[in-house]
Amino acid sequence: MPYIENRIVHDADSHTMELPDWYKDYGSKKVQDAFVDRFNKSRSGLEDKWLDDLVVSHETSAYRELNEKELMIRKNYEALGSFNKDDRSEALNLLGVQTQLVFPTSPNVWLESLEHSNDLDLLYEVASATNRAQTDFCASDERLFPATYIPLADIERASSSTAEAIKLGSKALLIPWACPKDHATSHVGLDKVWSQAVEANIPVLFHVGTADFVLPKSHSINGLPAVQDFHGGEENFRSISYMAISQGPMQALSLLILDGVLERFPALMIGVIELGSVWVPGFMRQLDSAFEAFGRHEKRLQDLSLKPSEYMDRQVRVTPYPTEPTDWVIEQAGSDIFMFSSDYPHVEGGRNPMGRFEKATAQFNESDKDKFFRANFEKLMGSAFS
Repeated sequence: MPYIENRIVHDADSHTMELPDWYKDYGSKKVQDAFVDRFNKSRSGLEDKWLDDLVVSHETSAYRELNEKELMIRKNYEALGSFNKDDRSEALNLLGVQTQLVFPTSPNVWLESLEHSNDLDLLYEVASATNRAQTDFCASDERLFPATYIPLADIERASSSTAEAIKLGSKALLIPWACPKDHATSHVGLDKVWSQAVEANIPVLFHVGTADFVLPKSHSINGLPAVQDFHGGEENFRSISYMAISQGPMQALSLLILDGVLERFPALMIGVIELGSVWVPGFMRQLDSAFEAFGRHEKRLQDLSLKPSEYMDRQVRVTPYPTEPTDWVIEQAGSDIFMFSSDYPHVEGGRNPMGRFEKATAQFNESDKDKFFRANFEKLMGSAFS
């Protein structure tokens, strides 16, 4: 019996869990060696034998007999289909979702750090290898939608990277929420990227990477014992990280809206994934307040044909965390923006995201429920459903 029944549901956030040899068939030796080194350092507390034994255990009858019963209990590497693409189809059958958007895990963090490094060649090599790995992982099941990473550090290479990703079969373009070192996310030179996305009818996405990226480096030097995170390695995520996480998408969306990117590209859809949602109502009001305060003096605001918050309604879709007050968020910001996600197989999604979101949306009419679980995702994903 599937975990989700009696409703069409799309999953706007899931992940692969990369093994040390993830780039074996996709990246140069430079990329392979760099990833293995990074993998070993980030998981220094894990024994190699533990991971080897875990990979073998996925093939045993003892493991497979519990696939349905423990689907939502097993997390990260222990989860069904976390690294094996053939098993991912079974996981989808047991989840009961119609489609699933698939992001990397470790490469998200790696690429985000490379975006601000001095080795742009490695950045674009890693992105290309990651995108080949992701599209191949998803290729055997049409329900799996690969998200491919587009580095923005080099404006010309960003366009080439986009073209390559689309040719590979990308269903969504993942970009960093943080500005590159030398230009804004809204730089007019990146219009080539947005136009490619519109032409292909696929969205541009922001996703959590290094959760502490917006915090000062000294934030954890508080004289107290170190705080353990969910994962014990990359994607470090703690309560202080959570409190700061909204700064990223608000910064990025402010640039895209107020600098006129969404005005110039009215068909461009933006997804904000695993970056929370409680900030959205206040952010929409703050956008309109900025418009009112500065509209008489800034030509870029005068060139907008909509109120800034209306671009959110028209072109932005957001996934709440299951622990957030999703009912309140929808009441305050409207039913057109928010979407279901499981974060499979990560810990943050919890053991019962569907139950939490069903409870949170119970008061809404059937049309608004359908938007949350199905229609808003279909609007975001464009060509995947056309």
